[in-house]
Amino acid sequence: MAVWPEEKVFKDPVHKYIYVQEPAIWDLINTKEFQRLRRIRQLGASFFTFHGAEHSRFSHSLGVYEIARKIIHQFERNGFSDWPREEGLLCMCAALLHDIGHGPFSHSIETVFGEHHEAWSCRIVQGDTEVNRVLRRIDPSFPDRVAAVICKTYPQEIVVSLVSSQLDADRMDYLLRDAYCTGVNYGMYDLERILRVIRPHRGDIVVKESGMHAVEDYLTSRYQMYWQVYFHPVTRSSEIVLRNIFARAKAIYDAGDGETLPFLPEPLRRLFEGRLDVEHYLALDEALVQAAFSLWANGKDEILSDLCKRFLHRKLFQYATPTRMDEALLERLRESIRREGYDPDYYLQVDFPKDLSYDVYRSGAASRKKPIYLLKHDGGLTEISEVSDIVRSISGTQYGRHRIYVPERILEPGNPYITAETAEWLKGE
Repeated sequence: MAVWPEEKVFKDPVHKYIYVQEPAIWDLINTKEFQRLRRIRQLGASFFTFHGAEHSRFSHSLGVYEIARKIIHQFERNGFSDWPREEGLLCMCAALLHDIGHGPFSHSIETVFGEHHEAWSCRIVQGDTEVNRVLRRIDPSFPDRVAAVICKTYPQEIVVSLVSSQLDADRMDYLLRDAYCTGVNYGMYDLERILRVIRPHRGDIVVKESGMHAVEDYLTSRYQMYWQVYFHPVTRSSEIVLRNIFARAKAIYDAGDGETLPFLPEPLRRLFEGRLDVEHYLALDEALVQAAFSLWANGKDEILSDLCKRFLHRKLFQYATPTRMDEALLERLRESIRREGYDPDYYLQVDFPKDLSYDVYRSGAASRKKPIYLLKHDGGLTEISEVSDIVRSISGTQYGRHRIYVPERILEPGNPYITAETAEWLKGE
């Protein structure tokens, strides 16, 4: 691959320095599509919970690239024959661009509108974009190859695994970066140790047996980050309010009541109509969306106005954690919310967060991710949960608890619209 006489360097709070040694990577970073990621937060609305969580998809994408670069250079420096050297630049490009399709508050938009960021990443890479033109200068087939890695259809599985797997450059960066920016210690693990013990082996990424404890630490960090940060109840509340803003605005638009939406730029109009193209999708960023919220907050629709104000001013829903789900009591709660003057479709949400901290492969199970294998001294492989009590204890689906999110007035003691039985149920344990 082509190398500059002098490499470019980004100062980074997580990796200290990010090194750019290939002209194509530098050109990709400077495309307008990649620069847009500066206007997309990495953790969506988590800044309501952790005020430092203002970091962007731009910084995370650079970090994923840097970890992939370090791994590839380590493979090449040590002369590992199982690593396909000709795939190095492809892998680094895919690592850099893996999140380029994220939209504003992307997971909320994905839930309401069914827009999946991986699919958009591939459309951007393969479409009429600056990114596509940079990749085509490498080789006419390069955009399709990068898209195949991002969408996990590339035939060289080892390349896909470096970008997306249970031990990949993406997760390695976001755990450290999110922990750093939120100010928690849960996501910290020994990245340098993992980089020293990771190996290419027969078309897969494996870990030396001696590195098992570093991987245990990494998986435990992921487990803790999900339950302490990503699934924090305040974060979930902000996401619920966000989803309901989008859902209400779309319902108003679908009803043909254009005057109730005083500000509806073309990208949002096309989003509501389900006819986004790459050009208008790229125009969607968090600045545009929050400008719309600011104007909708003063609009005629009381529900949309209230939801926007709640989001803009952090007047989020409160939550209760009942010991069990009871459909009859839930229906009574819906009626109480209605009598209080709220529409339960927008002011009542049952949330049940769940995550798969480590997916143990089971023969015949569909869509299971490849497990993490340990490379033994004799060249054999052992799936990590077979020898690690820690990994085995967090394997399989880890369930949280049901939470019910409602406006704060609903949970006030002595609310006349809430029966004693319902109030007792909402108290939980």
